[in-house]
Amino acid sequence: MKMVLEKKKLIKYVLLAALGAVIGTILNNRNKESLTARDWNEIIENQELRILTTYNTIDYILKDDSVQGFQYELLHAILDHKGFSLKITPTVDLSQQIEDLKSGKYDLLASNLIVTSELKEQIALTYPILKNKQVLVQRKDSIALSDSLFIDNQINLAKKTLYVIKDSPAILRINNLSNEIADTIYIEELEKYGEEQLIALVAHGDINYAVCDEQIALNALDSLPQIDASLAIGFTQFYSWGVNKESPILLDSLNIWIDKFIQTKEYQKIYSKYYR
Repeated sequence: MKMVLEKKKLIKYVLLAALGAVIGTILNNRNKESLTARDWNEIIENQELRILTTYNTIDYILKDDSVQGFQYELLHAILDHKGFSLKITPTVDLSQQIEDLKSGKYDLLASNLIVTSELKEQIALTYPILKNKQVLVQRKDSIALSDSLFIDNQINLAKKTLYVIKDSPAILRINNLSNEIADTIYIEELEKYGEEQLIALVAHGDINYAVCDEQIALNALDSLPQIDASLAIGFTQFYSWGVNKESPILLDSLNIWIDKFIQTKEYQKIYSKYYR
């Protein structure tokens, strides 16, 4: 019975990825009318803000015939009544999300984007919407095939292979950590995967280590208790939304609204609902 339950939990994450991909494909096919970055005037003229977000159990998810999620609620709380409708497309592929934003297919990438100089070279980032950190996801020492697999110190990451989603900002931190411990840490990037799917791969034993957002990992513990996410890979970092560099007025407007909203009790209520 336990094996059956665990398989069902793993299947949930596989289906989550598939559903996110299907939703993204369907909505993307409806959104090919323009590949030019728009700014405020064009958005108001079309009365629609095209938003891309991440499909997972924290940010955006279909549950009980309704849409829930931190990013979903935050978007509506900040942007409702601004004179346009919100067209939100959820996907799981970070690399493709960034490319779609840069191409002009979307106006806003509402996801937990770690603020790095590398990302700033590609897109414009808003004021931070929250703080979080990256952690190592592995199987608990009592479940690992051997004691040598479990890592409780960053130094022991030497010669290990860590899996991340393609173009993850965590790559920079892992490379810096490799320099700090004066040894090699190998990195494998997986395309078409989200962080929850990486966690499921670890839980199932397909891979040994993944680096993911701490809150995503903690949330997965409820259904995948065999994983451990106690080892931090880096310090707490700022997370922001992204817009095309050709949309400076939209960026300024978002910054004003975000700066004002994150100081309210409504923001704290939404944050507390999804973050521990």
